[in-house]
Amino acid sequence: MERIRLADDLTFSRLIHGCWRLADWGYSREQLLGLIEFCLERGITTFDHADIYGDYTCESRFGEALALKPSLRGQIEIVTKCGIKLPSKYGMKLYDTSKNHIIASVEQSLRHFHTDYIDVLLIHRPDPFMNPEEVAEAFLQLKQDGKVRYFGVSNFKRSQWEMLQSYLPFPLVTNQIEVSAYRLENLEDGTVDLCLEKRIPPMVWSPLTGGAIFSADDDRAVRLRGTLEQVRGEVGAETIDEVLYAWLLVHPARMMPIVGSGKRERIERAVRALSLPLSREQWFAILQSSMGHDVP
Repeated sequence: MERIRLADDLTFSRLIHGCWRLADWGYSREQLLGLIEFCLERGITTFDHADIYGDYTCESRFGEALALKPSLRGQIEIVTKCGIKLPSKYGMKLYDTSKNHIIASVEQSLRHFHTDYIDVLLIHRPDPFMNPEEVAEAFLQLKQDGKVRYFGVSNFKRSQWEMLQSYLPFPLVTNQIEVSAYRLENLEDGTVDLCLEKRIPPMVWSPLTGGAIFSADDDRAVRLRGTLEQVRGEVGAETIDEVLYAWLLVHPARMMPIVGSGKRERIERAVRALSLPLSREQWFAILQSSMGHDVP
């Protein structure tokens, strides 16, 4: 599988496996280890987490599976996020990007994963109460201590990215953003343009819109499904999942879609999308179907 370079000594697999719903899959440690190995056999080596996933349980579940075969740690890249506090643990939902919270979150993640380093740490959401000097201090300490190799953000717009970057002595390596043929906001508001400008490959969450594209009955979804089915037939894909992934993969921003499923057949569909020959005309047909009108 294609590798995407984020830094001199850091590459991600073009497809990333997402563990947001890991707690819902009902897998034993052995079954989860089998899924990790299934991904590795197909070239998917990058795994996306967050401290809050599964109400603070997904990291530890993944770590327990990894502990069954510790040698796999050197074959994968672990991405995790921090900065959100949930009511179940803190009494209310809020953001916390203080130095103490960032460092404490990383220490907890290291324990959960049974590892001594995180490959990439992301700030999960833009924090309107963020003190960027504290974030920079936390990042520097974690990097100097060897606990985090690289840093990025998630769901940041241009001004938020540039503000935080201005306080750091090293570059942020990615922005994890929502992009799909059904959700165009980050394509339209300059967020993807920023990634191109900074040569930063974005991680892309919800590439299948959480499944909404398959069942929603609004005009956009109905139009889009029709066009996706047409393109599916033209390129010889088995399902429209593959076309949705291909639509992101052919974009010049070097998007890295996150495949957030525990089902092996869905992971296989994403892998097949890597070889779909989507043309510029087909790409624009899907875009215009989503917008509901021709480009200007």
